[in-house]
Order: sequence, then C-alpha cells, then structure tokens
Amino acid sequence: MIKSPRGTRDILPSEWTGWERLLRCAEQVAERAGYQRIETPTFEFASLFRHATGEHTDVNREMYVFTDRGGDELTLRPEGTAPVFRAYSEHGMRVLPQPVKLYYLGSMFRYERPQSGRSREHHQFGCEAIGSEDPLLDASMIDLQRRFYASSGITATTIHINSIGDSACRPGYVRELVAYLHRNADRLCGDCRERIERNPLRVLDCKNPACQSVLNEAPKSLDYLCDECREHWERVSAGLRALEIRVEVDARLVRGLDYYTRTVWEFHPPGVQGSQSVLGGGGRYDALAAAIGAPEVPGVGFSTGLERVLLNLPARPETSVAATDVYVAHLGDEAALQALRLAHILLESQLRVQMTFGSRSLKTQLRYAGAAGAALAVLIGEDEIRDGVVTVRDLRTRDQRRVDLAGATREIITQLHQRGSNAP
Repeated sequence: MIKSPRGTRDILPSEWTGWERLLRCAEQVAERAGYQRIETPTFEFASLFRHATGEHTDVNREMYVFTDRGGDELTLRPEGTAPVFRAYSEHGMRVLPQPVKLYYLGSMFRYERPQSGRSREHHQFGCEAIGSEDPLLDASMIDLQRRFYASSGITATTIHINSIGDSACRPGYVRELVAYLHRNADRLCGDCRERIERNPLRVLDCKNPACQSVLNEAPKSLDYLCDECREHWERVSAGLRALEIRVEVDARLVRGLDYYTRTVWEFHPPGVQGSQSVLGGGGRYDALAAAIGAPEVPGVGFSTGLERVLLNLPARPETSVAATDVYVAHLGDEAALQALRLAHILLESQLRVQMTFGSRSLKTQLRYAGAAGAALAVLIGEDEIRDGVVTVRDLRTRDQRRVDLAGATREIITQLHQRGSNAP
C-alpha cells in the first residue's frame, strides 16, 4: 500500500477543529493590526531563494528543486518572506502608503530530517511590513507575534533578541568572530569547524554541549555596531519598554538567513529546551532588496510554524466530525429519491445536512445521525411517501411528529431555533 511520503502528514477531520481555530486566530490578530492577506505561488524560481537566503544557508541546501518542461529551474517554496517581498516589488506596491502590511498562511517545503513540530511539508503564519526603517516598527512586529501566541493560548513565552548590525559594521564583527573561532577550533565540533569559513554566524547557533563554553565567550555583535545600528537598537529597546514587553538579550542569536539585518528575535515556549525550543522568530531584512535585484526598500517581519504552535497549546478535546443540523434517513428506493430532494432543499436553506447513501436499516441510520452530532432526524419511508409527509424526530428528547412535506423545511428550522441552534 502506498503511504504518504516521509516528512508529510495528513490533517485528519478529528484534528481540523484545532487547526481551524488557530488559522482564525492568525487571521484576526493580523487583520486587527491592519495586515492584509497575500497568497504567493507554491513554487517559485529557485534563484529567488538562492539570492535571498544565501548560498551557504540550510534553506538553500534543503530546497526541493526541479526543472520544468520549459527548462526553468523551480523550487517548492521553502520560506515565506522572499516571495512576499518579490510580490511587493513585482506589483509596484511601493506606490502605496508605506509600510505595506501583509500576512500569509501556507505550506513550506524543506528536505530536512523530520522532527517534532517540523516536517518536510509544514505550515507557516507570517507577517511582513515593507517600506519603513522605523525601529518602532520592529517593536510593533514583536508585539504582534506575542499577541498571536497569547491569543492562541500560549501566554508564557520568552523573547530572545539581538542586533546583528548591517553591511557597514557586520563585516568587522565577522572578521573578529572568525579569528576567535579559528583560535578555538580544536574545542569545536566538526560541524562548527566546517562552518567557520562558510557561514561563521551560524556557528553561534550550535546546540552541541561540547561547543557551549567556546561560543559563550565569543565576540558579541552588539559590541561592534556602528552608530546608526546602535541608535536603531536603542530605539527598538525603547519601543519594547513602552509596550512593557520583557525580552532577553541573546548575544548568540543570529537567525538562519542571510537577508537579516539589525534586529533579530525568537520566541521560546515555557519549559522546552534544545532544538525544539523555538516557536518562531523574525527580524529586519533591509538587505533583501539588493539580494534579489529589486529597488532598495526596508522591511521587517516574522514567521511561525503552525505545527510547533499546536504542539505547545493546552490539550483540548478533539471533535471527530462537524456538527450537523439535520440527518435525513430513508427506507426504500422511492424514499431515497425523496430524501435526496429534501436534503438538497435543506442545504439550499443554509442548514448543515447529511443523509444516508445505500441501503441501511433505520437503526443503523439513526446511529449514523447520532455520530454526526445531528440535532434532528428526518425519517422517510413508504408510509411517509404515501401520505405526503415526513417524520421529524428530536434526537435528544426522542419526540417526533409528522409534518406535511411542503412545510417540512419551515418546521425543521422552527424546531432548530427552539433548540437554540444558529440555523437561518
């Protein structure tokens, strides 16, 4: 039997209630703050991410790249910021009032080792504010991400924050960091030694216990900021204090993509350590425009994996199926045709309706109605067909009454209202 590919999973009906609740939460939090939804293609030109994220990043190595029939090299979308920024530039959004505030919800694809809360296909919620370099926008974005977690049910997050400078001051910091790492290379793991020249900032993110003492004493990017980056950092800090948001300055926080500049941050859930301890993060990406050949424009944003959020939510009972207003049961071929027509009429009246397909006993059909969470069952058999009526049964009280077929819809809606239903 063919099964789903490794690193992917089905979202089953019993899980969808929790997913739908989380998606609504994301939409509401974003839209209340003036963010509008954008949907970018599931696949893009591979060059977009190679230029945007950096040649030696994990994202670049983990992309699902393929060549289409026209010879173009494409990739399944590995992250959300670069496509949103591409759309901003391609569609002339710089003429709109700035910053342009956009949010997205969608699947991302990376060929990596599947782990708890992160699959090869996973789902992200992200917000981007493009067109302003105001440091207070950074603070506002951090607050937006905090409010999403709090609204979803994760209230006790820890926020780690740092500044990694920009093209003016970061090269000097990187030179000092590389020199330090070379001096201590014999105390680092093999992965760290390999990254020293290829991607030295990522060495700081190593979780190997043997490397921690070296990395804790490494040069700190905050000590090498230029005047403009220092001023930006202090203004972000002032904005966070004004919002009464507590943060932890983390000198080893760098994020994983090359387009980040200045402010970077991550959210950690309570009581979780190691590689699973990040809910999501974000930062400023003023260097992204130059990386993809677009006119220069600043931006800041965040993303969070929805699977990781769901793992950290308080446990809630699962709902196996969507609630049903009416279940139409029938006995006999002619009754089945009448049931099909009545179910259609009830659906046109905006009710939630199910019916039996195939031959089943009345007892079985009523069991299906109960499993579907139906409030009422409509019974149609030979007697009902002969008399031009249907039998409406309240599945909670077991009371039932026969009503004329012509008035069945009105009677059903009346009974649903009496039960406190939201039926129209």
